[in-house]
Amino acid sequence: MPEEKTTQKEVSNIALEFSPQDLDFFIRKATQKLEEKIKELDNQKKELENKVKEKTAEVEKRVKDLEDSRKALINLLEDIEEARKEAEKERDRTVSIINGLVDGLIILDSNQKVEFLNPAAINFLKIKEEDIKGKDFGSLKEIESLKGLVDLVLKENEIVEVDRGEYAPSKNLTLEVTTIFLGQEKEKLGHIIVLHDITREKMVEKLKTEFVSVAAHQLRTPLAAIRWSLSLLKEENLTEEDKKDLIEKCTQSNDRMINLVNDLLNVTRIEEGRYVYELEPKDIIEIAKSSIAAAMEEAKKKKIDFSLILPKEKLPLLEVDEEKISLAIQNLVENAVHYTLPGGIVLFKIEHNKEKGEVLFTVKDTGVGIPKDQQKRIFTKFFRAENVMRMETEGSGLGLFITKNIIESHKGKIWFESEENKGTTFYFTLPVPQKEKFATFLERF
Repeated sequence: MPEEKTTQKEVSNIALEFSPQDLDFFIRKATQKLEEKIKELDNQKKELENKVKEKTAEVEKRVKDLEDSRKALINLLEDIEEARKEAEKERDRTVSIINGLVDGLIILDSNQKVEFLNPAAINFLKIKEEDIKGKDFGSLKEIESLKGLVDLVLKENEIVEVDRGEYAPSKNLTLEVTTIFLGQEKEKLGHIIVLHDITREKMVEKLKTEFVSVAAHQLRTPLAAIRWSLSLLKEENLTEEDKKDLIEKCTQSNDRMINLVNDLLNVTRIEEGRYVYELEPKDIIEIAKSSIAAAMEEAKKKKIDFSLILPKEKLPLLEVDEEKISLAIQNLVENAVHYTLPGGIVLFKIEHNKEKGEVLFTVKDTGVGIPKDQQKRIFTKFFRAENVMRMETEGSGLGLFITKNIIESHKGKIWFESEENKGTTFYFTLPVPQKEKFATFLERF
């Protein structure tokens, strides 16, 4: 059924049905209702605004609290980062100090596992860090170079207190071992094993013992000779010739003592690396002539045929320490004369090998020679061949040791050929300086 529409006319007709009073009442009532509704809405609005305000204040407070917490956390993180950096710096500084120590350090944790070892320890033990780091200390006994250390430090699977124990991982190295306990008695944190190189101290101790032994033995004879000569000089019935002879014997004995002491001191300096060389350009011919003069005189007294063969041309100047190279030449030539019997032959020869850029020295004798089975030890300190010792008990056995050191320190070589009862020939070379080699080369053109 179609909806009926109210027309404007009908509305007007309805309005005319109300009296003005009724219309006024109706409007007032409607206005009152509207005002109440508006007031209610205002109250709701205010209540809502208050709630929003409270919530906003609460949110703002939370935001502020969160910002404060954020700032506090940032400050804390900054402090932690700064502390971390400081700790890293301290750690790096400590590691740097430990790595720079000349003493070796091995640090074990509470379970006796290798936690750290410094470069000095790695160098002493000739091992790689990765080969032992993190491993049980007792298991390192399987490594040959560490067996002695483990045996020294570990007893019944417990690290024991070691104070200055000795351990030699190789022939040329002796270490002093000390263990340090880390932590309190009830709280084991681990151990530190300290390795201190005492090789030089042991060498000096050995040298001291050898020095005293040789000095006591070798000085006894010349001292006894001096005492005997001086006691005879007290005799009243001595002729002037007798007195001169006794004084000469005293002088010879005194010279032997001085030479022995010098040899012992030179060996000590060589062993300790204090035998300093001052190389200067020198005329080696003049040095050689001066060095062998006393030996030539001695050969004459013993009726030994001494031959000196020098190059005809002028030799280039050699960079040498005159005092020390003179001692080397003297040792070789005097030995040749000393161990050659009267009527024998001694030859000293110098020649310039231009091709090799070196000067070759030859000292040849027809003396007692060196037994074949002892020739490997001829340059060893304190060694004297048995056939020589049978001839005479005096002699330090230091001359050839010193001579070899001198020649090799001049970048030269020394070797020999010998046959017992037939004689010995020593050879040694000294290099010609580079500028002298060049000058010799130019002379060919």
